[in-house]
Amino acid sequence: MKFIKQDLLTLLIGLFLFASCKNTSNVGLDVDPNTAIQGTLVNDQLVTSQTLKEPDFNTAILSSHPIGYITDPTFGKTESSVGMTVWPTSVSYDFGTSPVLDSAVLVLNLGTQFYGDTTTSKYSIDVYQLSSTISKYNASDEIPHNSTLLGNFNSKIFPNTKIKVTDIVVGGKDTLRTVPAQIRIPLNKAFIQSTILSLPTTGTSTTDKFVQYFKGLYAEVNKSSSTGTGGIAFLDFASTNSYLQLVYKKTNTTNTIDTVSTNFPINTASGQIVTANIKHDYTGTAVKTQLDNPGPAASPTQYGVTYLQGLGGVRTKISFPTLKNFTTTYGKVVVNKAELVIDASSGTYANPFLPSQRLSLYRWDIANQEVNLPDHDQGSSTTGTAGDPRAKSDAVFGGYYDSLKNRYIFNVTAYVQDIIDGVIVDNGTFIAPTTLAATSADLGTSRRDLSASRTVIGTFGSTTNRLKLNIYYTKIN
Repeated sequence: MKFIKQDLLTLLIGLFLFASCKNTSNVGLDVDPNTAIQGTLVNDQLVTSQTLKEPDFNTAILSSHPIGYITDPTFGKTESSVGMTVWPTSVSYDFGTSPVLDSAVLVLNLGTQFYGDTTTSKYSIDVYQLSSTISKYNASDEIPHNSTLLGNFNSKIFPNTKIKVTDIVVGGKDTLRTVPAQIRIPLNKAFIQSTILSLPTTGTSTTDKFVQYFKGLYAEVNKSSSTGTGGIAFLDFASTNSYLQLVYKKTNTTNTIDTVSTNFPINTASGQIVTANIKHDYTGTAVKTQLDNPGPAASPTQYGVTYLQGLGGVRTKISFPTLKNFTTTYGKVVVNKAELVIDASSGTYANPFLPSQRLSLYRWDIANQEVNLPDHDQGSSTTGTAGDPRAKSDAVFGGYYDSLKNRYIFNVTAYVQDIIDGVIVDNGTFIAPTTLAATSADLGTSRRDLSASRTVIGTFGSTTNRLKLNIYYTKIN
């Protein structure tokens, strides 16, 4: 038995060497020929694809929240509004003797993500008071608010431009400092004077009591007063850089007047609730046509392109119906490398509607839950999940936009091998936009809403922008 095992091992090694010498097809793109993996190439496996609406998702758990309005000739109209709780920096806050408000400004710190026009579009953002505390968090949930306008911002948005602001120094000279990009919205002084500065200390004895009293603020883009194609900005509520700033005068113990500046932070890290209401209107678009005419579930209608859009818009579901029969045709194989090549459809992009800089790729498990492909299942130290030992780094797994060749490539070697071997059942694989900074842990809501970008991609039946699966394999029996 010992010699039989050794002979079998020698035979397998010989077969691998023989296969690599017999075929010089290089796996991958732009690789060093000296290090390229060799194997027989198959690239005619059927890949079906279908545009689907993204499921609803919880927006209260986000680190940044979208606000804006954009009109896209391909994807129709998208708008997002934001509801936010506000509370004082400390409980039982004392505004002092005879406080008189000088100014109240809602400061919304801009995050790193922005999609749309920063050159010509002007954004009119209205602010209102919430009519009730935030109790619903999904993107589809309307955010109840009062009809009295409290403030308005009407200007271009420059997400990468720092600004200078004046800090009030009690008993000293005010200072000028530079801060990251912000949207600053002056609020109605009479409203803030009556609802906050006139509040006794009992009204701020706990944060919950203040929230029940004040409710919070709501911000939305006024579409009729905005101009241009628009865009979506992401507001950073992960730190204390977004806040309601009050500057007021009070009488001190020596009967003189002090000017005081205090911030009411809007900080999700401290437990405050911020949520977004996101709407997509595909009326009159090809996206709407595909959503309304999907074909039978078992055999969806195949179009020339499919669509991807962030902010819970649309995603593409793909399937590999012939992979389960791969061994019937080619015998038992080892997959040396498999690449999913996604060509972006040409002629569908013009500034500011640029293609997504990165796509995500994930699958449904047996319970139709979203999970990583084995090639990207790096596990989690937070949950203690070990992950798949074949998982690759984000860079190797891929999905980044190649602007020279107008495409994206994913390394799906382990996934394809598992489908061929029957280890994984192909319940559906999904393509959607994501951010450049996303990791393998960024499934679910982190993928859907931290990017407002969109992409039109080719399908398997396309003649110029083909969706295809390149499989390089070695036959082992």
